[in-house]
This record gives sequence, C-alpha cells and structure tokens, in this order.
Amino acid sequence: MNYLLGTDIGTSGAKTILMDCKGNLIAQDLQEYGVLTPKPLWAEQWPDVWLDATKRSIANAVKKAVQNAGIDIQQIKGIAISGLYGGSGIPLDSEMNPIRPCMIWMDRRAAQETQWVKENVDLERLQAITYNSVDPYYGFTKMLWLKNNEPDNWQKTALFLPPNNYVMYKLTGKIAIDYSSAGNIGGIFDMNTRTWSQEMSQALGIPLDKMPQNIVESTDIVGTLSREASHELGLPFDLPVIAAGIDCGAASIGLGIYQPNIYSATVGTSMCAALISEKPVKSDGLIVWPYLYNAKKLSYNFAGSNTAGAIIKWFRDTLCHWEIEQEKRGGDSVYTVLNRQAEKVPVGSGGLVVLPYFMGERSPIWDSHAKGTIVGLSLTHSKAHIFRAFMEAVAYALRQAMETTGENLGEYIIIAGGATKSKLWKQIFADVTSYPVVCPLNDTEANLGDVILAGVGTGVLTFEEVQKWQLLDEKIMPNPQAHALYSQYYQVYKSIYQHLKNDMATLSALAQQQ
Repeated sequence: MNYLLGTDIGTSGAKTILMDCKGNLIAQDLQEYGVLTPKPLWAEQWPDVWLDATKRSIANAVKKAVQNAGIDIQQIKGIAISGLYGGSGIPLDSEMNPIRPCMIWMDRRAAQETQWVKENVDLERLQAITYNSVDPYYGFTKMLWLKNNEPDNWQKTALFLPPNNYVMYKLTGKIAIDYSSAGNIGGIFDMNTRTWSQEMSQALGIPLDKMPQNIVESTDIVGTLSREASHELGLPFDLPVIAAGIDCGAASIGLGIYQPNIYSATVGTSMCAALISEKPVKSDGLIVWPYLYNAKKLSYNFAGSNTAGAIIKWFRDTLCHWEIEQEKRGGDSVYTVLNRQAEKVPVGSGGLVVLPYFMGERSPIWDSHAKGTIVGLSLTHSKAHIFRAFMEAVAYALRQAMETTGENLGEYIIIAGGATKSKLWKQIFADVTSYPVVCPLNDTEANLGDVILAGVGTGVLTFEEVQKWQLLDEKIMPNPQAHALYSQYYQVYKSIYQHLKNDMATLSALAQQQ
C-alpha cells in the first residue's frame, strides 16, 4: 500500500494528515501558533514559526502512522504543502534569510499605498490585466508599504516568497511559486497570460526580479527532501515535494471541485467563498487567481471575509470565561453549550444584527476602516442572542459574496471548515442564502486537497480515482419562512454598514492618535 502526506500551513496552525491511496486517514497532527498584531490592523508572522510548526506536524504524523498503524515510511510516496495567503510574501535577503515578519492576508496597514495606486495607476488597465482591484489585502500594496516605510529592508529584499513556498525551499533547496500564489499577489500578475506583468511592474514600481521566476502547476514536483530534512521528518531521502498552493484552493480540491460553476465556501478563521469558472469574473468585489486544478484554464473567483470563525473564537475567549472553566473541569465544550443555547433563540436573534468586520474587511466591501458592530441590543438580550447573531453575521457575509459573484452559482453550495461542526450554523447558512447546503463527511479541509495533489503529482493517483473519496453529507434544505425573515434582516445588515462607514473611518483616525 502506498501513502501520501498533505500539510497545510494555516493562519493559526500547521496541520498534516497521512492517508493511504484508498482515501483512508491513517494519522494526523496539528501544531498551533499565533499571529503578531503589534499595531491596530497589523498582522504578521515570522516564517520560522511556520517552518518549525510544519516540521513538528509532519514528523509527528509520520511517527503516529509508524507506531499506531505499522506503516513502512518507504511506502510514503510524496507530500504536498499548501499555505495561507502570505500577503507580500516573506522578504528574503540574498542569502534567503528572512528580513522581517511576513505581512499576511489579514494585515491592513497599506491604506496610503492603496490610495496612491488609485490616484496614480490606470485602474481600468490594472483590472484588465490582473482581474483584481487594489486594496491593502493584496500583496503588491504591502510590498509598496515596505518600500515606503522600511526602505532599508526594501533594499535588502532580494526575493518575496509565500509561506508554503518558503517552507518547501527550506526542505528541498528549490525555489518556486505556484500559479495560485502568484495570482493572489495581485497587481503584477497577468491573468490573461498567467505570467508576471512587465507593464504593471513598471507602473507600480515593483521590480519583477524580486519575484520567483519559476511558476509551476500545483501538481508539479518542486524538489525532493534534502538529507537533513528527511532526517528531521523521519521520511525517505529524495521524497518528492509537490507545489500545492493557496489553502482555500486546496480545500476546494479536497471537496472534489474539478469543473466550473460550482460554488463553495470554506469557513475557518476567515471565509473564502468562491466560484470556479472558465473565464475570470470581472468584479471589483472579487479576488481572482488561477485555480489549483488546470491552472492555465480555470479561475478561482472569491470574496474573502477577514473574520468568520475568528469572531466566534473571539466571542468564546472574551465573553465565555465561566463556560471555559466548566469545560476544563470535564463539562461540555464551550461551543457545544453556546450552540445548544443559540438553538432556542429565534431567527434574527431578537432584533440583533452584527457586522463581522473585526479586522477591517476585504471583498466585497474593501474597507480597512470597517468595524465589528452589534446593533439592536436591549436588556432583554442574553449571551445566546448575541452568539446567534454572530453566526448569522457570517451567513450574511456569505450571501453578499454570492450576490457579488453573480449568477450561475449551481444548484447548491458546498460549505467546509470548522463551521460544519455546528448543525445550527449550517441551517443558518441555508436559510440566509436560500441555497441547499452540503458538507463533506470528513473535515480534512485543505489537507485532503494536498494529499490529492501529492498523489496526482507523483503519479500514484488520478483525479478520477479520488472522486470516489470525496463524500458529501445529505443536503440541508433552506426553510422558506426563515429565509423570508432573514432577507429583511440582510437588507438591514447592508444598510447599517452604509450608514456607519464614515463614522468607522473617523474611529480609525482617532485610534491612530493614541
């Protein structure tokens, strides 16, 4: 029996799974870490945190598989490594050493650079070439921030490399970037030709020699493990390492999406809600890059909410100290308790509406100053009302993403990620959007996609074979009465933001004075 490894370097942890070539999960391991937020709207991570966690995750998963399942490591045929969107990418010097922490997707500091682009670059031309707009989310605006605010570091930077590509370099000694990671930088990547854009490079003042020149498919073998890496990880020397790509794209591969006009949403720390299409979708509200499958022909068009599962975790950590203590003493998990209570709360949470903009917001509103907001509170509301309103807020964000994407979204939506552990939340998604919701039976998210890409890349699997693995649960049908009421709340959700957006910008300015 042959085996494959899939590793995903996420925002809050690195997770590895080991599977056999029949789709059976043999072992897994998760290593958690945090995000540095030294200033409001800043979010960065040191790359060696990713590297160390990835190594531990892989080594532990392999050790568990050997000890518990008795596998022979020589039967492990490959590993694919996906990763979070690393924003600018890691700025590396000429000796491939990190110069500073990497500004990740969540970072919103490049507001002035975004405004400069709007005033000095032909935005229609930018859209025509990249199919993307301009916002602090994009890597190219973060690069401009580095250029403007840390000129010494800019001069030292010989190469920008995404998180998973950096880890692969450290394991193999080879430098490459996959199409999805290149396209997600925006600004300087041509979606028409699937290459770096010399025209946009000159317009923006970002030299292309700072970008990896070896752009590869997500099933390509980047390199093989070095002797040092194989010893650290407990894996065979010369094990193939496959490119993979952006984690939300890998998650879509794991969901079995290999054809256009299927809509899916991965709800983890953030939410990526995407439509796969043959032609890139033109919309200022969407982020567009090549898909991990058939990257030269298929596009991944998505709206990305900065904080989805993150606000649920914030709610738990900030407002549920008693429940946390009860869990530590052997009681039900905090989320189980909160869900049980929220099930008793009516649709609309008794007149509460939450805006889930706890770290600004990217698509589709593109507003760094957007704030998390709770509207409608009264003395009659309980913690359960507020928690349900948080869940509903993420569903409203999904509906807005779907409306931004347009029509031809398919007959149902696939939802994956931590949100699928909650039966209530899945029903809320169905009721708010009016679409049936289906979820994967096995919640392996991006890691399953990594395993598939590793198998196809090494030739031990085909895409046709793995479609037998990808089992979806029964459809959760929307409730028409609930949808009708939610539609009224959804209009209020959009209206609140429009009424408060100027005040939110003022609050951001006031916070900067402190």
